[in-house]
Amino acid sequence: MIEKDFVTEGLKRTRIDEYLERELERAGYGGMEIQVTPLGTMIVVYAERPGMVIGRGGKTVRKITQNLKIDYGLENPQVEVKEVDVPELNPKIMAHKIAAMLQRGMHFRRVAYTALRRIMGAGAQGVEVTISGKIRGSRSACAKFTDGYIKRCGEPSTRFVRKGFATVQLKPGVLGIYVRIMPPNIVLPDKIDIKKVEVEETAVDAVVEDLETEEASEAARENLEVVESDKILENIPEDADQGPDLEVTEETSQDIETVEETLEEEETVEKASEQNEEEINEKETKEKSEKSE
Repeated sequence: MIEKDFVTEGLKRTRIDEYLERELERAGYGGMEIQVTPLGTMIVVYAERPGMVIGRGGKTVRKITQNLKIDYGLENPQVEVKEVDVPELNPKIMAHKIAAMLQRGMHFRRVAYTALRRIMGAGAQGVEVTISGKIRGSRSACAKFTDGYIKRCGEPSTRFVRKGFATVQLKPGVLGIYVRIMPPNIVLPDKIDIKKVEVEETAVDAVVEDLETEEASEAARENLEVVESDKILENIPEDADQGPDLEVTEETSQDIETVEETLEEEETVEKASEQNEEEINEKETKEKSEKSE
């Protein structure tokens, strides 16, 4: 059945990972990847010190390749070594470093807080270090240290959070170190970005311009009225009030025509200003209704 194939493949990967962890503990083993190709099986080993993985003249790599082929049944295994860019963001490396510090006799709280500072200083979003075993006395206990923001459940915790485990043998017994790191530059699905909306002030500017044009037109209208009335008064003769036989001259008729033309221009200007005000009011009402929606 296909389920058995998946189980056997997972067991094989776990056994290979445990073997490489035992062999490359001093080199800062940080994990491995297996890629099956038509030419053979490519095994990518991540380590803090790649030189120790390769060995003098490639001796260590050849030994590992031979053991993988014989003991684990891999077809034409090819081992590739890559250096870990930031060891502080690799949970397996940090778990082994914590185990080494505990083996040297350091207190577990000091070791845990030192590891937290190093991991968070490397740019991690969050970290959790768990040390379990006989850390305080004859009874086993569990101490958990956290810093930053880290996912504990759901799909993001399985996809984004990196995990590492290591054990250390002390006089009271065996201690287990479990490290969980949430690396930087990860966008979570529940992240919300608030965008700033730029408010356009074109309507206010248009109102100010319309008011200025109205004031200028009113001032020009008043000046025209004053000038035309002065001209009419100058052209009227002194004996205009003496009888109805007064004849209207050509100059007075021209002045009357000019006054009528100016009055018509004023009426057109007033109509245009009223139309502009109505358009501005309609725009403002539309913007208010859109904002309320």
